[in-house]
Amino acid sequence: MAWFSRRRVEGGGAGPILRVDRLNVHYGRAHALQDVSFTLDRGILAVVGRNGMGKTTLCNAITGLVAASGSAKLAGAELVGRAPHTITGLGIGYVPQGRRVWPSLSVDEHLRLAERSAHRGVWTIERVYDLFPRLAERRSNGGFQLSGGEQQMLAIGRALLFNPRLLVMDEPTEGLAPVIVEQVAETLKSLGDDSLSVLLVEQNLGVAIDVADTVAVMVNGRIARTMPAAELAADRDLQQRLLGVTTAGEEAAEELAEQPAPEQPETRVFTVRRASDDAAAPAASAAPLSPEERAVRGFTRWNATDSTVGPRDQIVSARAEPVAPPPSLEVAAASLSRSGREARVVELPVATTFGRAAYIAGTFDTKGRELGFLRNSLEKLGLRTVTVDLATSGAPSPASVPPREVARHHPGGERAVFTGDRGSAVTEMAIAFERFVMTRRDLGGIISAGGSGGTALATRAMRALPIGIPKMMVSTVASGDVKPYVGPSDICMMHSVTDVSGINSVSERVLSNAAHALAGMIAHAGRTASSQTKPAIGLTMFGVTTPCVQGVTKQLEDRYDCLVFHATGIGGQSMEKLVDSGLLAGVIDATTTEIADEVGGGLLSAGPGRLDAIIRSRIPYVGSCGALDMINFWAMDTVPARFRDRKLHVHNPNVTLMRTTADECRRIGEFLVDKLNRMQGPVRFLIPQGGVSLIDAPGKPFWDPATDKVLFDVLTAGFRPGTDRKLVTLPHNINDQAFIDALVAHFNDIAGTRLTRAVASR
Repeated sequence: MAWFSRRRVEGGGAGPILRVDRLNVHYGRAHALQDVSFTLDRGILAVVGRNGMGKTTLCNAITGLVAASGSAKLAGAELVGRAPHTITGLGIGYVPQGRRVWPSLSVDEHLRLAERSAHRGVWTIERVYDLFPRLAERRSNGGFQLSGGEQQMLAIGRALLFNPRLLVMDEPTEGLAPVIVEQVAETLKSLGDDSLSVLLVEQNLGVAIDVADTVAVMVNGRIARTMPAAELAADRDLQQRLLGVTTAGEEAAEELAEQPAPEQPETRVFTVRRASDDAAAPAASAAPLSPEERAVRGFTRWNATDSTVGPRDQIVSARAEPVAPPPSLEVAAASLSRSGREARVVELPVATTFGRAAYIAGTFDTKGRELGFLRNSLEKLGLRTVTVDLATSGAPSPASVPPREVARHHPGGERAVFTGDRGSAVTEMAIAFERFVMTRRDLGGIISAGGSGGTALATRAMRALPIGIPKMMVSTVASGDVKPYVGPSDICMMHSVTDVSGINSVSERVLSNAAHALAGMIAHAGRTASSQTKPAIGLTMFGVTTPCVQGVTKQLEDRYDCLVFHATGIGGQSMEKLVDSGLLAGVIDATTTEIADEVGGGLLSAGPGRLDAIIRSRIPYVGSCGALDMINFWAMDTVPARFRDRKLHVHNPNVTLMRTTADECRRIGEFLVDKLNRMQGPVRFLIPQGGVSLIDAPGKPFWDPATDKVLFDVLTAGFRPGTDRKLVTLPHNINDQAFIDALVAHFNDIAGTRLTRAVASR
């Protein structure tokens, strides 16, 4: 048993706030928690470990959500055997994994419901709003309207209203953007005081070390090691041994070492080399773990499945940078052969992916043979696989993750997916699968196979993943218009040639090629040595703003990797996808014309979500009104009849431009100013009073200062300035050199210093 006493309460009583002694949980024959023992005196204790080690089960056992044996005492009061509501009444607040907020209840309704159910204390709704001002701003919003970070604030606030003595938190930073993770971490540090202790289950080791007094490491259902957080932070080798990708091999090796030689089973030794090596070169064995650190032998919930479960330690964030591959391995896990076949050496050509999994997703009721073929092909290449069933038929599932587990991630729960109507069920399953993949911490790449329905079902989730995460879709529709499936993402579409219906001489080759392609992408993801060391920035351009953007690029290209996007709808979406993927360090959005098409019904809209990635990311943003004088259509005969009496300009035989009206400019301005006011990063927005395009200038077809003024006035009246937020009005045309210089100067003002430091630190 370990004792945690870094923060003691003066006069707070002699006993610890939480004492856990030989706590056990079984799921059937699977032994999930195995004699877990620890004591939390006061303050914050973090429990860390890879997925599947029993951390959530520990939380559920303490809070009474699963049956357990042994003992767990809160300030001397036994918890085991009590109902969850009784345990809450004793003084435990629970913040569950996934937040679990009600989609239909507003923030205020959540908090008032919790306050009515709790006894009075220091925590009130007003104090929660003081702790989380963002919740106060969103008090009338429903749970489904909140971001992940806002939902986490609400889950914490809801638990605090029960005025607990112990707060149990399960993965509070899961799926959150890095900047939100920092905010949650600061909140956790402020909570752990003399009156409130925290048991924090967290897979983000950096957060755990930052906020906790002491860290306990769980391995296969047991506390393998406890130590001060500072000690673990300073020992990278220990982090690797306890939590890194080589742990599984060390654990298996110790299992063999513990058995008497005559009874030791035959083994298959997997000697792993890097894919680029000419020959396998086994490295020296890692130092053995202490007895406390050893993996637990026997039948546990993590080794009870049919397939070998490897480490799962890589994190995929809805907003973080693309997942970096795990550290290079010289020796991968030595694993017991279930069949007892003779020992042999097997080279795994995709050695560096051992810590991440290839996800195979699809409808296993109709495409089971094809998806199984993909799984077998990937496993032969040395990848760990996870199969995910997206079927809505209710048929028994052979997959690692059955349909109902996926469906639970839908905002409306399982019932929202399994409606009995196939059309709506497939649509809702796609939503659930999108949310499901964003919670997976070991996703190294994803592959699917299917027809038009299966393609739509899988690619929605693929589009949600960051740029750089390998995505492969084998589809019958891959030879046609794939824009609805790919969008602004980097999905690789492979035509199935024959229907995805069984394994034949053609489908076998196509599916095998797809598996090899995914394996190669996973193996080498992030390993390509780029000669580009400059930070990347995004710029938007149209034909009528080309001189402006080319002039800006010329001045900045020595210091920045300038990525120019054609503002044709998909261009703006692609730029913002890179922003969401963490691949852009700043944006010069000179050409916001896609908003005009969104407001006026043109063909080149980027959708109502234009600029939302800037709001989420808070990266440096310099914008302007480029080409907001026009709405785009194809050839003249494609212009809708209702617009034929408008001012039209033939840009070329295939493109017709329509001049925006005063009313459209007013609505464009309202759209823009709403988004600008919600940006919390550094912002500069420049208004070119001399015209917003090449043809919005004196003597040109779209020159109309009075109409432009409507747009400018809405922006000026509605914009909320701040220390790092400025609206700048200039008397120039957007393509004038003076305006170009101003764009560059303002970008350097808000981004130059921080990006220069970022480059210098590399």
